[in-house]
Amino acid sequence: MLPTTSLGARAQGNGALSGRDAARHTAGAKRSKYLRRLLRLRHMDFEFALWQMLYLFTSPQRVYRNFHYRKQTKDQWARDDPAFLVLLSVWLCVSTVGFGFVLDMGFFETIKLLLWVVFIDCVGVGLLIATLMWFISNKYLVKQQNRDYDVEWGYAFDVHLNAFYPLLVILHFIQLFFINYVIVSDSVIGYFVGNTLWLIAIGYYIYVTFLGYSALPFLKNTAVLLYPFALLIVLYLISLALGWNFTKMLCSFYKYRVK
Repeated sequence: MLPTTSLGARAQGNGALSGRDAARHTAGAKRSKYLRRLLRLRHMDFEFALWQMLYLFTSPQRVYRNFHYRKQTKDQWARDDPAFLVLLSVWLCVSTVGFGFVLDMGFFETIKLLLWVVFIDCVGVGLLIATLMWFISNKYLVKQQNRDYDVEWGYAFDVHLNAFYPLLVILHFIQLFFINYVIVSDSVIGYFVGNTLWLIAIGYYIYVTFLGYSALPFLKNTAVLLYPFALLIVLYLISLALGWNFTKMLCSFYKYRVK
């Protein structure tokens, strides 16, 4: 396990932080630095962000090992480079345009769908989930002997983005090749293929989220984050038994939202 250093420990072991150092470690200072870099494309490491996107599919543990390294070198768990968010936004735009094409939407309908996916599905839901997980992890998962540590909200949001990316690729890209010819049909194969993709996508989201919080050495009982797997499998089996087609319902919902 890699060593970590809390601000409280540094203050006790090496004296109080100077005013300048303390200001640099506030949440507001970190947020301002992140937003400033968001406007400077040349300062973003897109190659490293692409590496993270690749390994979120093949070996997500390696991605979170890098978060350990950032904590040691920059004293924060959350990303300080918005390159991953920028590339994820590009993926959202491209995949949503593809979704609009597959669903035979017009230009303005596709724009409405894009705004909905970006600001509701990704950002809105992401803010809600990140805030909920930030509260739960700090309230119930932090070890008693490590109360000097806490889960950064920015890290909770990063975990959501990490988990959301594979889900996005599976449901908004891979699934596009099967929607019109397989999934939206009324056959058993249709809702089996569609619901299985949903099972894989949401299962991946749960697993990557679990890895994100289990990577923090000051948290306990993070295995509880895997419990939703049981409910997911039960819901999947019920959907197959009753013939529910989640993708067909999603397509109908998207068409209703863009009217």
